[in-house]
Amino acid sequence: MIRPTSQFRALFNQTTVPVLEQVVKFDEARQNLLAGNIANYDTPGYAMRDIDVSEFKGKLARAIEKKNEIGGPTSVTYPYGKDTMEAQGEIWPVDIPILYHDDNNVGMEYQVTEMSKNNMEFDTAIGIMRHQMNLLQTAISERV
Repeated sequence: MIRPTSQFRALFNQTTVPVLEQVVKFDEARQNLLAGNIANYDTPGYAMRDIDVSEFKGKLARAIEKKNEIGGPTSVTYPYGKDTMEAQGEIWPVDIPILYHDDNNVGMEYQVTEMSKNNMEFDTAIGIMRHQMNLLQTAISERV
């Protein structure tokens, strides 16, 4: 007999929920870093930090391709840990040509722009996930 948790997991793996979950986790970790950069805007010697967006999107694309090839669940190894502070190896200082007299390289306009783009991606992923959950809820309620 198949356990209910296995059935639900299989049901979720047939949707975009696992992919969206990884996008939301990534965006959350990045938003925390960008907010930290803004918080340290006037800290002397502070080097701006970020997470490589193109690397994450490449890993996500490869995971989706693998899922399509084998037909299994989409899973991306989330390299940033539960807390962004655990990910010192993955978080890198950003080389922006702005360097202020106090050796700080945080450009407020750049940070706000990146936060806005990151927030739009997060909102889009949450909106799609909410739609997927509504579809699953409808399918389950129609079945009962």
